[in-house]
Amino acid sequence: MKDATIATDRLARRFAKLREEKHAGLVAFVTANDPTPDVFREIFAGLPKAGADVIEVGMPFSDPMADGPSVQASSQRSLKHNTSVRDVLEAVTDFRRADADTPIVLMGYYNPIYHMGPAVFAKAAVAAGVDGVIVVDLPPEEAEELDVHLRPLGLHLIFLTAPTSGDQRLPTIVRRASGFIYHVAVTGITGTKSADEHAVGDAVKRLRRHTDLPIVVGFGIRTPDAARAIAAHADAAVVGSAIVDIIAKNLNADGTPTPGLAAKVLAFVKSLSDGVRAARR
Repeated sequence: MKDATIATDRLARRFAKLREEKHAGLVAFVTANDPTPDVFREIFAGLPKAGADVIEVGMPFSDPMADGPSVQASSQRSLKHNTSVRDVLEAVTDFRRADADTPIVLMGYYNPIYHMGPAVFAKAAVAAGVDGVIVVDLPPEEAEELDVHLRPLGLHLIFLTAPTSGDQRLPTIVRRASGFIYHVAVTGITGTKSADEHAVGDAVKRLRRHTDLPIVVGFGIRTPDAARAIAAHADAAVVGSAIVDIIAKNLNADGTPTPGLAAKVLAFVKSLSDGVRAARR
């Protein structure tokens, strides 16, 4: 089943621009307030100039079951600052004062959204300037209670597909999805395996038979070369664990950031962006 034409919004405009420029994009993941609120905001603000086409902001959660050790550790660092959903939205609001164009997608788990209230969350998210939401533990069959509040406000609810998502399952996923499809390149948790270029190529071809939405691929992409290989097939490559690993490697023993941490993260993102753009269509 093919999807209807997606609305003219930040995500749609960004993917249209990437198609016009004949290269894939980079989706950069960072966890809100990791390692500290100030350093996070420095990284966040610098990501577009470093080459991030879409920014995925993690909403920290105490039990991130789909995340590997690196992203789990980033959530724990964030939660030491008592980061709440409202804190994440406040950071997005501040980002939007300087950047009205870069799409922002929040990624997290349903528990914090449920406790805030789906309707309250949706209104606050759109007011802050959020473009889409990925809720890892909310499958399409159970998504209506959130989507009924997101969709009328123009917020995309983005779903994951996996190597194990069969042709019978895919129509159910893409029927509810909007914004883009996030294909998980490897089975298991984030940051523990490497993506296989050939398997990704086959998966993207299969997904394109079911949807006209952009397809981004994440999990297992850790280097500029890997990003370039995946970008040859997908509309964008997502890098998360490798970015938060740069943060983890540049902390003092007491967890405080070392000088120049943000600059090192942004330099790595720039190298990933260069890799993605080298895979021209």
